[in-house]
Amino acid sequence: MNSPTHGRLKKEVYMEIKINAIHFDATEKLNDFINKKVDKLGKYNEEISNAEVILKVVKPETAMNKEASVRLNVPRNEDLFANKVADTFEEAIDNCVDALKRQLEKGRRDR
Repeated sequence: MNSPTHGRLKKEVYMEIKINAIHFDATEKLNDFINKKVDKLGKYNEEISNAEVILKVVKPETAMNKEASVRLNVPRNEDLFANKVADTFEEAIDNCVDALKRQLEKGRRDR
């Protein structure tokens, strides 16, 4: 006799991630890094439908001049947003993702 499968089947969740580099072309490596980091936010809220990432260089002659903004569209909730400036785009994205994780966790607790 076959026994039913125990456990839950995890549904495949797809989040569209749009990356917009202002006045420069982001490398494939940077795009891959951003996609990997932002996509992980889906485990905090499966309802995130899309993310918009904007990258720009502010004051090119100075350090701490890479700005990253990430906006998450979460149906039935307000959009979530983080904006950070750092020495590298990777660091700015890491900081944005950390801030968004905290927002998503807070939203989960507030429900």
